[in-house]
Amino acid sequence: MNRIIRITAALALTLGVATGALAAGAAPISGEVKKIDEGAGKITLKHGPAKSLGMEEPMTMVYRVKDTAMLKQVKVGDKVTFEAEEAASGYTVTKMEKAK
Repeated sequence: MNRIIRITAALALTLGVATGALAAGAAPISGEVKKIDEGAGKITLKHGPAKSLGMEEPMTMVYRVKDTAMLKQVKVGDKVTFEAEEAASGYTVTKMEKAK
């Protein structure tokens, strides 16, 4: 019985650490909308450092969007906060909202 408890505790600790790491990697990034291409499902964002993506310097980049409905909620010049992930096909915005 003790062995089952130890294994369960170790598994819970491992999952907790992994979940925390994922949450820490998804820190919001502040940026400004520079261009919207609804047809291609892409947005150009000028943003500060994006440490969750390994970007230490501010830059302007074109991102794919996970859901094209996000593009209808912003316009060029809007300040936004967003989350993105890296995939084989490039970087994809997974969440975006207007900055408050």
